[in-house]
Amino acid sequence: MFNSIYSLNPWLIAVGLNTVLLSIAWVIPKKLLTPAGLFHAWLLGVLIWGTLGSSGYIVVMFYFLVGSAVTRIGMEQKEAEGIAEKRSGARGPENVWGSAAAGALCALGVAAISWGSLPSSLQPLLLLGYVASFSTKLSDTCASEVGKAYGKRTFLITTLQPVTRGTEGAVSLEGTLAGIIGSVAIALVAWSVGLINLVGIGLCIIAAFVATNLESVIGATLQAKVSWLTNEVVNAINTLVGAIAAILLALTLTR
Repeated sequence: MFNSIYSLNPWLIAVGLNTVLLSIAWVIPKKLLTPAGLFHAWLLGVLIWGTLGSSGYIVVMFYFLVGSAVTRIGMEQKEAEGIAEKRSGARGPENVWGSAAAGALCALGVAAISWGSLPSSLQPLLLLGYVASFSTKLSDTCASEVGKAYGKRTFLITTLQPVTRGTEGAVSLEGTLAGIIGSVAIALVAWSVGLINLVGIGLCIIAAFVATNLESVIGATLQAKVSWLTNEVVNAINTLVGAIAAILLALTLTR
C-alpha cells in the first residue's frame, strides 16, 4: 500500500503544482498562453514532472520562460512589419506540442524504462534527446526572434542572397549567435540539474545548430509549397531532428 502511494507521489505533485501555476497564469494580465494553450501546457507539465521529476520540469520551464521573453523582443516593430508571432506571442496548443512533442516522447521513453518496458541502458540517451529537443527549440526561437528584431543583414540560407527580415529560411549573424547562446544556456541548465554530463552539453549545442539550420532550409525550400508544413509542424520536425542528432552523436562517441 505504502509503495503504491509512494509511486503515485510524483504524479500527485505534478497535478497540484501545475494546477497552481495554471491558476496564476490564468489571472495575470499579460497572457503567455491562450486558454486552450494553458490546458495543454498543464498536460505537458504533468507529464514531464510525472516522468522526469523536478529536473526535467526545470528544463521545460526554462525553455518556456526564456522563449516567451525572447518572442516579445522588439514586438512593436515586428508587428508593424508583419513578421511577429501571431496573438502577440501567446502560445496555443499547436505551439505547445510543436515545441514539446519530441521531448514528451523522450520523457515517455524514460517512464517506459521505469515500467520495465525498455532497457535501462537507454535512459542516458533518452535524457540527452529530451534536453537536445528543447535546446534545439530555444536555439530556433532565439535565432528567429532576435534575427527579426535586430538582424542587420539577412540572407536566404540556401542561396545566401539578401532577403528581408522575417522571410522563411532567412538567417542573420545576430540571430545565429543568439541561437547558439540559447542552446548553450538550456544545456547548462540541464547539466546543472543532472540530466546530462559535460559531453552532453556539447552534443546538445551541435545538434541544435544542425537542426536549426535544417529548419531554415525547410523554410526556404518546402514550407511555402507544402500546405501541411505549418510552422508548428516544422517545429516538431526540428526538435525531433535535434533529439535524434544528439543521440546519434552520443552513440558514435561510444563506439
